[in-house]
Amino acid sequence: MTAFSADSVSGSWVHSHEEDSASQMVFRPASFAFPPSRGRISFELRADGSYAERSPGPVDIPEDSSGNWTLEGDRLVLEADGDRPGHAWQVEAADKDRLTVKK
Repeated sequence: MTAFSADSVSGSWVHSHEEDSASQMVFRPASFAFPPSRGRISFELRADGSYAERSPGPVDIPEDSSGNWTLEGDRLVLEADGDRPGHAWQVEAADKDRLTVKK
């Protein structure tokens, strides 16, 4: 298990599904030049431990959620507020230009 710092994963990330592999999901900073896409998961991990997430909904209307996030070694845990489920990803690599998590 590799430990990552909160600084290495915090920021605004957008799913770059074109770069995914069978075992990994790739996220890029929101400023990345993405090709056109019908919808992308995006989230902002804030320094205060809160997060905001936007994901494509069932009828192409984005759905928003928010909550708190923690980094437990290499495990990024998002605990959603309200009745939306949270989730956790195993971080495989993180730097300022790319965040890679295990599917």
